Order: sequence, then structure tokens, then C-alpha cells
Amino acid sequence: MYRFSRSIYRALAPHVIGDEQDDSLARNRQAVLEACEETIRRLTVDGRYFARPARTLFNDVRMYFSMQDQQRVWCVIERNLAIAQQFLEEMPELLDLEGQPRECRAHTRKGTPCQREPLPGRDYCPSHKHLEETFEAAEIELSQFERDLDRDLVPA
Repeated sequence: MYRFSRSIYRALAPHVIGDEQDDSLARNRQAVLEACEETIRRLTVDGRYFARPARTLFNDVRMYFSMQDQQRVWCVIERNLAIAQQFLEEMPELLDLEGQPRECRAHTRKGTPCQREPLPGRDYCPSHKHLEETFEAAEIELSQFERDLDRDLVPA
């Protein structure tokens, strides 16, 4: 995933502007690089719960660019993060980014990471599946609520 954060940074670095305290641009470029790396790291580790990574990264770095470059910055970020998300979706479910077998995200009572393999398409093993937020159950409850509401609104 290193290549995605560096790709964003390389496209944005020439457009970084300086500030009063640092004319060499080093501090601002370092801040942009760290924001890119943090966004990609969060996307890989916690992508399911990272709703809008492009917007988050843009909000983190936009102060380092002039108003004329804002549109270019947004397009670079959006395009590269879309490619990174597509890459992550195409990864095999049984392996992590380093090609190692995935492990459960839970920790034992002693504080050590759980060593079991998670369920397919999930982040937790069968012992810790109760920790998984189930969006399917919420959607079923919502659709049932909507049907009940429609039934109550229809005149008899």
C-alpha cells in the first residue's frame, strides 16, 4: 500500500505552498506525506468503517495548497484512493496485505491477539463473531419497519 500513498504524494508535492515560518516547504511537504500515509494505512486496516477516505485526506491537506490548485488536489486524491480501494477489493479474502493468513481482530482476556482465522468476509473468528457489527440485521429491521409503516398508512 506504500505505493498508493507515495503516488498521491508525488502528484501533489510540486504544488505545495510555503508558509511564513518555513520557506523551504519541507514541513508542509512532510505534513502532506504523513496525511497520505495515514489515510492509506487507515483504509487498509479499518476500511469497512472509513466512510469517505478521499474527503478526509482532502480536508487534511487542502491548507497546504493554493486556491487555484484545490480542484487538482481533489481529483488526484479521489482518483488514487479509488484505485487503492479497487485493489483492496480484489485481494483474496483469506490473506492480508502481506500475503499472510488473516487473523481475528479480537484480543483474549489476557490481552494477546486472537490467533484464530476469521470467518469468510468477516473480521472476527466464530468465538468473537458477536463483536462484529451486523449491518444485515439493521437492514432487515429497517425493511420490516417500513413494511409495518406502509401497512398502517394504507386505509382499510
